[in-house]
Amino acid sequence: MLIGLLTAIAASICYGTGSVLQAVGSRRAARATPADAGVTAHGGPNLSSTAKAAMTWEFIVGTILDFVGFGLGALASRMLPLFLSQTVISANLVITAVLSVRMLGIRLTRKEWVSIGVVCTALVLLAGAAGHQGGHHAPLATHWWLLAVTALIIVGGTVAVRLLGGRAAILAGLLSGLAFGALGVGVRILNGIDPFDPAALLTDPALYAIVLAGAGGMYLHTVALQIGSVNGATAALVVGETVLPGAIGVLWLGDASRPGLAWLAMAGFVLAVAGAVAVAWYGNHDGADPAAEPAADPAAPAREPAGVSC
Repeated sequence: MLIGLLTAIAASICYGTGSVLQAVGSRRAARATPADAGVTAHGGPNLSSTAKAAMTWEFIVGTILDFVGFGLGALASRMLPLFLSQTVISANLVITAVLSVRMLGIRLTRKEWVSIGVVCTALVLLAGAAGHQGGHHAPLATHWWLLAVTALIIVGGTVAVRLLGGRAAILAGLLSGLAFGALGVGVRILNGIDPFDPAALLTDPALYAIVLAGAGGMYLHTVALQIGSVNGATAALVVGETVLPGAIGVLWLGDASRPGLAWLAMAGFVLAVAGAVAVAWYGNHDGADPAAEPAADPAAPAREPAGVSC
């Protein structure tokens, strides 16, 4: 379990650093775009502005770190209970918050620091209470359901962003988190890994759910970073990435806590989610993020000034 825990921590560091670099690239591209050229009729970023953000060097480096984090996170998902691996990986929120102070000039409020402390405490509780990991097998119908739900999340999120524009920041972050959560579940139940069987791997719907969730989740997270606060978007991602796979792991895949410590695992899980929600809430109402002001960010003219995210 120790190796799996260290792997999840390394994935968290990669994701957190990558989120801040992607936010820097997204906002630099937005400032270089004419006021009306990078938005849809509803005030959200269009595909062109998102593509320009993805071509900045900061975003490219951040994406590379995301891929490294994905590989490490996939290993962690195969070695740890999902409620532990996904929660530790989602602690990239702490890395994001700390780095955003220096790289984005964000001032975190006392409430945000307290919320981050709650998340860290919750992770310690979870690590202490985590027990054995369940199996990797799931009925084939589950693999097809995972692919269908993933497609629904990505399509629904894309439509919501186009219709809601600048008001869709937290929703886009949440849906990207759900996509990444589906990715974690897909990695856990993927056929053809152990023992390695290329035919079983390539014919498994979970493999295509993983690809769709990774690409679609990245797109929705990029949009959330363009139109919302970096910590708020990532905190919403944390909720989606943690709750769904954690519940699936316990209810259907046999993940469990140590004997007699189920209450501690539940307390840690609830505190982790509550702390992430608090950071999302306070991050969108307090503080100062100059890069996120409407006047400085043409890709988000409809959003109110906000405070302060693999």
